Amino acid sequence: MKQPLIHHAIFWLKNPGSVADRDKLVEGVKTLSGISKIKQLYVGTVANTEKRDVVDQSWGVSEIMFFDNLEDQASYQSDPIHQSFVKNYSHLWEKVVVYDAQTV
Repeated sequence: MKQPLIHHAIFWLKNPGSVADRDKLVEGVKTLSGISKIKQLYVGTVANTEKRDVVDQSWGVSEIMFFDNLEDQASYQSDPIHQSFVKNYSHLWEKVVVYDAQTV
């Protein structure tokens, strides 16, 4: 039985007020769609939702990827497209937090 894996990365920008930096990082994240092991990729920015104590709006860009399995996610890490993304866009972010979830 397949157990898809969800990979969610959240990026905090070095210049959080810069729309240009945010848009450049969004552009970079979208290049990851060229990795064949990624089954779906969603890229987002902070939504203007209701302010509540449980909602964190301090970040700038988010990516959610779906992989068929843990092995495909592991191979994504060393894929040349991912390595190029890190090399070319990491200067834009201050911090990244990743949440990987195995579906049950």
